[in-house]
Amino acid sequence: MSVSNTENNQQNNEVVQQDENHVIAERREKLKAIRESVKASGGAAFPNDFKPEHKAAELHAEFGGFDNEVLDPKAVSVSIAGRMMLKRVMGKASFATVQDSSGRIQLFISKDNLTSADSEAIYDAFKHWDLGDIVAAEGVLFKTKTGELSVKVSALRLLTKSLRPLPEKFHGLQDQEVKYRQRYVDLIVSEDTRATFVARSKVVSAIRSFMIDNQFLEVETPMLHPIPGGASAKPFITHHNALDMQMFMRIAPELYLKRLVVGGFDRVFEVNRNFRNEGLSVRHNPEFTMMEFYAAYTDYLWLMDFTERCIRAAAIAATGSAVLQYQGRELDLSKPFERLTIVGAIQKYAPQYTLEQLHDAAFLRAEILKFGTKPFDHAGLGALQLALFEETAESQLWNPTYIIDYPVEVSPLARASDANPEITERFELFVTGREIANGFSELNDAEDQAARFHAQMKAKEAGDQEAMYYDADFIRALEYGMPPTGGCGIGIDRLVMMITDSPSIRDVILFPHMRAEA
Repeated sequence: MSVSNTENNQQNNEVVQQDENHVIAERREKLKAIRESVKASGGAAFPNDFKPEHKAAELHAEFGGFDNEVLDPKAVSVSIAGRMMLKRVMGKASFATVQDSSGRIQLFISKDNLTSADSEAIYDAFKHWDLGDIVAAEGVLFKTKTGELSVKVSALRLLTKSLRPLPEKFHGLQDQEVKYRQRYVDLIVSEDTRATFVARSKVVSAIRSFMIDNQFLEVETPMLHPIPGGASAKPFITHHNALDMQMFMRIAPELYLKRLVVGGFDRVFEVNRNFRNEGLSVRHNPEFTMMEFYAAYTDYLWLMDFTERCIRAAAIAATGSAVLQYQGRELDLSKPFERLTIVGAIQKYAPQYTLEQLHDAAFLRAEILKFGTKPFDHAGLGALQLALFEETAESQLWNPTYIIDYPVEVSPLARASDANPEITERFELFVTGREIANGFSELNDAEDQAARFHAQMKAKEAGDQEAMYYDADFIRALEYGMPPTGGCGIGIDRLVMMITDSPSIRDVILFPHMRAEA
């Protein structure tokens, strides 16, 4: 961008800011006048004694199909409240559109229809109300000449004076950042944004219902941990003053949930908030939501079938279908999810590599360096294969695909395969090129788990900041005996991205983390 363009943008922003400041000043003067007018009568500038009895969407659903020949004899009385989004003043009669949590409905306001003794003063005051103000109205339903269901207002009140103007336009790159920073404004002006978060709520509710219907117990485990565990990730560190000890924000609830399985709860799940001290991207937010669940006497094969059904149920609950559209492409969740090994996925999506090359550690290390990724010095063949998979095949996994049989060295909590001790009974589910879920047959051999923790400690000493700590209490819990168990975590944010056709994780988190405002 040239210097002149930069200066022009700065000047335009300054003009917009000056205009907004002028509008805010005018609205503050209006509020000052309101305070003075209600002071004498003992009223309130922000009254809270109005209780709306109806919602816009309910009125449209129940009465939208009727004409005035039906509505007039019924004289349907309504009581609503909402934010004024549109306003047309036309002499003795005016129209306004108010928006509540369910949708919008039109008000027809005429001095002659207002029943209050001071109807003229109320109508005159209305003409000076602003878009964004929250109003209350009572009246009867009718249809306008254009066939729009409206409220013929008999009583009108201002409940909340809006001091800031609503944006006239809300799109573009700069506005996208404003949408994330000021989600409250985004929700006011964007029906699509509201629909996204309604869908998110339906997804979470559907998952909860699905789990409970399958005899899982919902539980809550700590968010402050003395030892970070349950995932390979860099934690946030804090300090507990009363205990005078370092603590970590939860990176995963896994080790606590498995303690509950040890304690005798055969099926548990938690919809949980996790925190990982990692970078920001369209797929990553340092604070995110997962649903983790553990079922005794199951394995990773059972988990894959169950996870598939759970995700399909969530999609249908939110959209009515298991066949979705994501970023212009069809995404079919209705068919059985594909299953591939790491090597099998590379062979399918990066066929330029031979099987011999994929089992040559030196070749893999050199090849991975070409992608700008430096493997850890201690990385074995399995970890190198995984690294190449991530660089070549992962982004191409569009329809749901389970990648199975992860190497032991990158799966410190998963049970090793009886047939091949170098791999684990683990899967990761990828959809639209993103990891959605991670699950495995749990390692319930306390001595094996202790050895894995020690290996993780050595990896951390070698420079792997995401390697796990040694958790002595968890080992003690396993020593009491944990039944054969399968466990899985599903990323709620990425799942909602997929279901709502959202390109960024920030689109599905109400208040995503952002850099500090300049």
